[in-house]
Amino acid sequence: MEPIEQQLTELRTTLRHHEYLYHVMDAPEIPDAEYDRLMRELRELEAQRPDLITPDSPTQRVGAAPLTAFNQIRHEVPMLSLDNVFDEESFLAFNKRVQDRLKSTENVIWCCELKLDGLAVSILYENGVLVSAATRGDGTTGEDITSNVRTIRAIPLKLHGDNIPARLEVRGEVFLPQAGFEKINEDARRTGGKVFANPRNAAAGSLRQLDPRITAKRPLTFFCYGVGILEGGELPDTHLGRLLQFKAWGLPVSDRVTLCDSPQAVLDFYRNVEKDRPTLGFDIDGVVIKVNSLALQEQLGFVARAPRWAVAFKFPAQEQMTFVRDVEFQVGRTGAITPVARLEPVQVAGVLVSNATLHNADEIERLGLRIGDKVVIRRAGDVIPQVVNVVLSERPEETRPIVFPTHCPVCGSDVERVEGEAVTRCTGGLICGAQRKESLKHFVSRRAMDVDGMGDKIIDQLVEREYVHTPADLFRLTAGKLTGLDRMGPKSAQNVVNALEKAKATTFARFLYALGIREVGEATAAGLAAYFGTLEALQTATIDELQKVPDVGIVVATHVFNFFAEESNRDVIGQLLAEGVHWPAPVVINVQEIDSPFAGKTVVLT
Repeated sequence: MEPIEQQLTELRTTLRHHEYLYHVMDAPEIPDAEYDRLMRELRELEAQRPDLITPDSPTQRVGAAPLTAFNQIRHEVPMLSLDNVFDEESFLAFNKRVQDRLKSTENVIWCCELKLDGLAVSILYENGVLVSAATRGDGTTGEDITSNVRTIRAIPLKLHGDNIPARLEVRGEVFLPQAGFEKINEDARRTGGKVFANPRNAAAGSLRQLDPRITAKRPLTFFCYGVGILEGGELPDTHLGRLLQFKAWGLPVSDRVTLCDSPQAVLDFYRNVEKDRPTLGFDIDGVVIKVNSLALQEQLGFVARAPRWAVAFKFPAQEQMTFVRDVEFQVGRTGAITPVARLEPVQVAGVLVSNATLHNADEIERLGLRIGDKVVIRRAGDVIPQVVNVVLSERPEETRPIVFPTHCPVCGSDVERVEGEAVTRCTGGLICGAQRKESLKHFVSRRAMDVDGMGDKIIDQLVEREYVHTPADLFRLTAGKLTGLDRMGPKSAQNVVNALEKAKATTFARFLYALGIREVGEATAAGLAAYFGTLEALQTATIDELQKVPDVGIVVATHVFNFFAEESNRDVIGQLLAEGVHWPAPVVINVQEIDSPFAGKTVVLT
């Protein structure tokens, strides 16, 4: 066997392995960027030796074989994928190829849209009624996911409007918004369930459930982007026109679809979308660029696995591979001990990443992670970088296990893990310097007591010099004591004292949030303040009474009850009030004195 034949065989075997993990198991082992690199390498070798191209080469087909657990649906019109470009030069070369094939010197009108990072699906409507749905599968045959698709509220079970074709197959992407993804993983970590590496995996895992009731609980959504079967009706003769028609019939379409009349306009669209990417609320990995005219699309035609009239312009990868050099343990304000991976620095989405969260001991066990492992790192938007999986096929020989501490790495106190929780916590409370620092930083933060000018470095020094032990100690600070801190002159010190004095006038909701009660965020604090009205009423509330507050369940109610039952917490609250912290008293209105048609009556709403 020639060396190039051996290389081709190895590449194809590797790519098939990763296609199976990605498309069938919903558990990719390598980043998309690494898969794309391997595919490009295979294409280049096959271009050198076309005689060695085999029919089953990954370059000649789409996706992977469907799961046998589902019934199969054969696509009457194959579901092809798109070729990719990764830089401006490659896109401009693609644009030139299109113009050359069309033998045209005029600019092509391009329809540009978002490249969603979810699961491609085909949905068939007959006389406007949804009758079946399938995954892409291998492009020819997909899995029957009709029952699961019916649970997605964004997808209409019946189209509305006029001139709906007798048979219409729409194609689009099922995906999971970022907020839904975070909620699913948060619940999974709390209950010990499966944690997903990214929203794409979560969407695929949710859609390919054998029990549709599980799918129904997941906040999946859908955008339509194309058509397959079209019988007994007509559609507009442009891609954008078709999308607008789909929208008129009740199918969801992205609002970021734009016509571009030049290559430069396409590049501007790409850059604008890349800039807005962190604020979209869902994952995309590029933009899709299509010739808008259906007549020109037909003239351009297809290659083996993709159309000549469209391309995916991919963004720089949000996932990269690197090595875990060590694991350290950080202590938060509630005592939560979080393992943090120290990484071989790597550029991810334009940012140099050297640390990544590992969440907790369960996550380390789920990943099967060891120090020295090669891992995939993901960074999306403002999310803290995280390890999404271990590249087990490339595990070095010399790795060592990660040992979770039995004592707090900061204060030496015992650590505990409450049954049913994933988090391990330091039991030291405020004697733990780390917890004290983080609690005080939270207390003075903008959304809590909002003490202007008191940053993290000041808090660190105050704790390290033993000037402050509880939040009440902050209000006893003098300008003279603050002047002794690093880089703190008399004027700056007085400004901080003034800011502390100003912060004493707050609201009940802000005060509750500042106390740092476990599981009590801003919204919950506002709900508790509105429901109980006074600190006294809240402090004496039972767990049952606490659960009457909207969005407060047994877990949050128990944390609130236990917080106020703790004598040391009540002492700190008393000290804060003694130092002058206050908020407006609730206004009590005597309804008997109001001239109202409802005065003195009992009103029942049904």
